Amino acid sequence: MPVWLSYVAFSVVFILAGTALFFFTLTRGALLARGAFSAVTHDADHVYPIYSNMRLIKLVDFQPIIAAILLFQYDRLVSSITTGLRHMNLDGKNVLITSCAFGNVIPRVVTAAVESGANKVLVADIIQNELDHAQGKLGDFGRHMQYLKENATAMKLADRSVDANVIFFLLHELPHHLKGQALSEACRVLAPGGKLYLAEFHRPDVWVLRALSWTYFKVFEPLGLALWDSHDPLAQLQAMGGLSCERHTVFFGNFQIIVATKNAA
Repeated sequence: MPVWLSYVAFSVVFILAGTALFFFTLTRGALLARGAFSAVTHDADHVYPIYSNMRLIKLVDFQPIIAAILLFQYDRLVSSITTGLRHMNLDGKNVLITSCAFGNVIPRVVTAAVESGANKVLVADIIQNELDHAQGKLGDFGRHMQYLKENATAMKLADRSVDANVIFFLLHELPHHLKGQALSEACRVLAPGGKLYLAEFHRPDVWVLRALSWTYFKVFEPLGLALWDSHDPLAQLQAMGGLSCERHTVFFGNFQIIVATKNAA
């Protein structure tokens, strides 16, 4: 093997290993350390530092990185949600985004909601830095926006107060006992006829992707594997009753979009 090729191979391995170590340290590694040295006492103790520290948020929230994490299906997933919003009649109504997410999903959801006539778009997150960061992306929509420091598992919003609710890759990071609570709250605040748009990971159909996904979850996101079986969000939503649900999978089943419509009272 030529010397230059050896250097290239070593550099690639070094960069990949360094990137993996960086994300592990600021995700699961940080939670393991937090659990070892202190008791869980706050609602936000399950949140990774990468989502709470403003410097880390700004460092990581770079569209190519976020797209790569979702195997370059990010745009496709967001487009599925925004297309659904554009087909809704949201004149004078409210739209909720439950939990901030990296990338351009929030500006695109807000744009689609406003173009469909929404009066207000509420952005709710348990971390104030996430709300501040999201607000920095939405300067052109000031009069339509409201930012709420809210816990997705115990929201203060009134019953039936929004007509669309978007949750983009939140459930896989929640402890198992909170996953169902978040879904219950998401549906409680929906008005009759309102729609919940949920994007999440899904059990891949192809065994190679399934093995890679299983490894990724075991190392970085162990709470996400439950979405494959015991905490399947579609099954949880259907068990609640009063909802009409449909699921679409993307990229050989690796990702899912669930649309749950609240039945008329």
